[in-house]
Amino acid sequence: MIDEKELLPRILHGDLKAFEVLVKQYQGLVFHVVNRIINTKEDKEDICQEVFMKVHQHLHRFEYKSKLSTWIARIAYVTAINYCKKYSSDNIVAHPADIENYSFTEENPGKLLDKKDVTEYINRLIAQMPEQYRTVLTLFHLNEFSYQEIAEITGMPEGTVKSYLFRGRKLLKEKLSVYLKNELS
Repeated sequence: MIDEKELLPRILHGDLKAFEVLVKQYQGLVFHVVNRIINTKEDKEDICQEVFMKVHQHLHRFEYKSKLSTWIARIAYVTAINYCKKYSSDNIVAHPADIENYSFTEENPGKLLDKKDVTEYINRLIAQMPEQYRTVLTLFHLNEFSYQEIAEITGMPEGTVKSYLFRGRKLLKEKLSVYLKNELS
């Protein structure tokens, strides 16, 4: 773990090695956030680079009011969402308002995988979810952000974060129960 209060001044004074340390520390987080919003590999790579350019460019604005990871995740989230809005509606998955009309892959999960592939199946289900559910589930369960931090990152009210997390889990539970029934049959 890096000491942010020591590292950030070095970056602000032009230390590229210090910035490289920051990138290595947070590249996984940035990729997770971007990966759950953007569909194409090339776009994911471009957006991740853009995120770190923005981090470097705006680092002087970071005021330690939140964790650095929260601030960077917020930049990643906003950059990915703005990219989707600007370039293509094909890059972003359905909005949660459409959830009643939303369908997952109709493939038989039992035929798709064996027990070793449950994680892959769960990731596939998450990838098919509306963007807001995907993002909230990822930030909470994979990146271990709190409700408040997710609210800061996404700009959603904390109650909305909790609601999306609840609904996303419910959808996963429904689809996993089908898988488990087929697996146990």
